[in-house]
Amino acid sequence: MSASLSLTLANRMDEVPRLVALLESFGAGAGLSDDLTFRLTVALDEAITNVIEHAYDDAASHDIELSVTWDGAVLTAVIEDDGRPFDPREVPRPNVDAPIEERKSGGLGVYLVRTFAQHVGYRRAGSRNVLTLTLAE
Repeated sequence: MSASLSLTLANRMDEVPRLVALLESFGAGAGLSDDLTFRLTVALDEAITNVIEHAYDDAASHDIELSVTWDGAVLTAVIEDDGRPFDPREVPRPNVDAPIEERKSGGLGVYLVRTFAQHVGYRRAGSRNVLTLTLAE
């Protein structure tokens, strides 16, 4: 069974709970496993939160476009925003084995995105970031 979801989020943190609820509903409606729904939700929560917190140099309202498609085997999520260029594939892997007090602040969200997605793609299209995540059972 195939399914799709498209939505526009404002660059505000109060949009994240709405995102999570929509993704959980999408997962249930598409017949995704609990594990795949969980990985999708965490990866997109982290990616969208990073856009909201770090992509913009102003306090203006910006739209973040999200589309999710499920073809019965592969889940593809595409996030588009007009923030500053940022390729999460270039972020160094944090040392998750180091004691917590020795760890550098930040970077765990990108680490979770890269851990839960089988593929992370990035491109800059004009003035927009296009992040593509692929997940499978």
